[in-house]
Amino acid sequence: MTQQIYLTDFETFASNGGGVGPSWVPRLRRAAIARFAELGFPTPRNEDWHFTSVAPIAEAEFHPLEAASGEVRAADLAPFVFGRVDWPTIVFVNGRHAPNLSTMATLPSGIRVMDLAQAWREAPDLLERHLSKIATFDDQSFTALNTAFMYDGAVVHIAKDVQADAPIHLLHVVDPIAARAVMHPRHLIVVGRHASARVIESYVSLGDARYFSNAVTEVALGEGAHLAHYKIQRESRRAFHVGTIQVHQPRDSKYASFSFATGAALSRTNIYTILDGDGAEVSLNGLYMVDGEQHVDHQTRIEHAQPNCASHEVYKGILDGASHGVFNGKVFVRPIAQKTDGKQENNNLLLSDKARIDTKPQLEIFADDVKCTHGATVGKLDTMSLFYMKSRGLPHEVARRLLIYAFAADVIERLEVPEVRDALEELTLRRFSLVEGEPGAKGQGPGGGSGAEE
Repeated sequence: MTQQIYLTDFETFASNGGGVGPSWVPRLRRAAIARFAELGFPTPRNEDWHFTSVAPIAEAEFHPLEAASGEVRAADLAPFVFGRVDWPTIVFVNGRHAPNLSTMATLPSGIRVMDLAQAWREAPDLLERHLSKIATFDDQSFTALNTAFMYDGAVVHIAKDVQADAPIHLLHVVDPIAARAVMHPRHLIVVGRHASARVIESYVSLGDARYFSNAVTEVALGEGAHLAHYKIQRESRRAFHVGTIQVHQPRDSKYASFSFATGAALSRTNIYTILDGDGAEVSLNGLYMVDGEQHVDHQTRIEHAQPNCASHEVYKGILDGASHGVFNGKVFVRPIAQKTDGKQENNNLLLSDKARIDTKPQLEIFADDVKCTHGATVGKLDTMSLFYMKSRGLPHEVARRLLIYAFAADVIERLEVPEVRDALEELTLRRFSLVEGEPGAKGQGPGGGSGAEE
C-alpha cells in the first residue's frame, strides 16, 4: 500500500536527521504524518477532488532523495530566469537548496531570503510564529504530507515599510537524477506592515523524468502590505505536481496572484486566502495550457471574513488533444462581511473535440449588502474570425496562434513584471504550434518534456 510507503519513509527520514530544527519542529512533523495516516490520499468522493483522481500519485512509488544531488549548472538555468541574472534568486535542485547557483548578494537592507535550514538557526521565532499556522493540515492530505517531510524551502522576510524593488525568484529545478523521487518544498513569505514585494515561484524541469513535487507556500501579510506572487509550473510532462498556497490578509493588505500551469502529467494548484481585515483586497488570475493527456486542476477559495473587502478572479484555460482541465473556485462571504465586492470568472478554449473541462465557480453568501458575480464559459476557436484572418492573407497557423494568444492576453497583460509577461506571451504563442520541429511546438521547449511514456 502506497500510503504505508510514505509512513515507512518518514521513520527513515526522522531517524536520519529529519528532526533538524527547534524542539517544536519534530513534534509538528509527527503530528502531520499521523494526520496523513488518518486522512489518506483524497478520492473523487471528496467534493474538492470530485473531478481529479490522484490515483496516478497514490498508486505510484516515490521516495525522498537521501541527500542533495543533481548536476545542474548555471548555464542550465538561462531559459528560466527571464534574462535577469541580477534578480535575487534562490535555487533548489531536486528539492534541496543549491547555494552555488543562488544569487543573493543584491539584497538591500530590510529584506532577507534564506533557505529553511538557515532560517531554523537565524530566525526561529519568525518560523514558530507563522509556519503551519496559515497552511494547516487538519483536512489537507498533501499539506500534512508536506509538513511531515518539510526539510528545505525558502523563507522570505520583508521588514515593515520596506519596498522591494527587484522581484525575488524562488527557482525549483529538477533533473533526471530525481526520477522516481518525491520532493516537498516548504516556503514562507512574510511581508511586514506597509511593505511591498514581488515574488516569483517557479517549478521547472531539465528533462522528462517521472517524479512528484508536493509544494506548500504560506504567505503572511502585515497591515497595508502588498505582495504580487507569481507561480509558474513547467514541470516534466511525466511528472506530478501538487502545490498549495495559503494566505492571511489583515486590514488594507493587497495580494495579487498569477498561476501559470503548462507542465506535468497531472497537476493541481490550490490557492486559498482569507480577507481578515477591513479594506483587504485580493486578485487571483491564472492561465493553464495543456494538451495530449495532461490533467490540470485549479482550486481557489476566497473567504471574506471582514467588511469592505474586494476580490477579483479571472482564470483562463486552453486545452488541446485529450487533455482535461478542472476549475473549482469558491467565494465565501461571512455574515459580518458587509460591503463585499466579489467577482469570479473562468473562461476556457477547447482546441480539440476530445479536450474537456469541468468548471465550477461558486458563491456562498451569508451577508446582505454585497456585490458578487460569477460565471464560466467554454468554447472553441471562432471559425469566422479564423476565416477572416486567412482571407486577409495570414497563413492558417499564424491566424490560429494569434486567436489563441488573443484569448490568453487578457490575463497575461495583468502581470506587472515586464520580463515575466514577455516570456509567458512567447510561451503562449509557441505552445500550440502545428509546425513540426519548431521550437516550442507541442511537447518541446524548456520544461515541456517529450510526453513519452515510461
